[in-house]
Amino acid sequence: MIVSISGAPGTGTTTLSRSLSAELGIRWINSGELFRKIASEKNLSVKEMNRMAEKGPEIDYLIDDAQLALAKEGSGIFEGRLSGHLLPADLKVLLKTDLRVRAERISKREAKLVEDAIQETRVREESEGRRYKMYYNIDVNDFSAYDLVVDTGRFNEHGTLAIVLAAVRARQ
Repeated sequence: MIVSISGAPGTGTTTLSRSLSAELGIRWINSGELFRKIASEKNLSVKEMNRMAEKGPEIDYLIDDAQLALAKEGSGIFEGRLSGHLLPADLKVLLKTDLRVRAERISKREAKLVEDAIQETRVREESEGRRYKMYYNIDVNDFSAYDLVVDTGRFNEHGTLAIVLAAVRARQ
């Protein structure tokens, strides 16, 4: 079974993907980690890497191709902003919640001020939104590609996992 988990920074995609992978005993592929790895290898921040990615689709396509190749190999939890749009997943999940909640989570995780996290997140999302529209004609605010949308501001991580597990089991 292929499950895609998508969502903006701070929605809990990594927390859910990690838990879902452990619960189902299947691998977890994180496209954000691949993006950060490439940025690190190029000695760039995520912000700088986003700017570089806006100049051409090569970086995004590299990540997409890697995900598609891994999906062809079989089951997995595929975490990524565009995974729900690009992969032939059996279940496509989108996590969402408001910016303030997400910024509070990011500030705690990255030991930064909430206001800084809000600003950085806005800049990052604007960059990604432009790229995804330009390279893929995908509007990140259109949720129609997803089978399930969960507001993680309303449910804790255990509740979110329970909801998604129920959907996975309903699809099996």
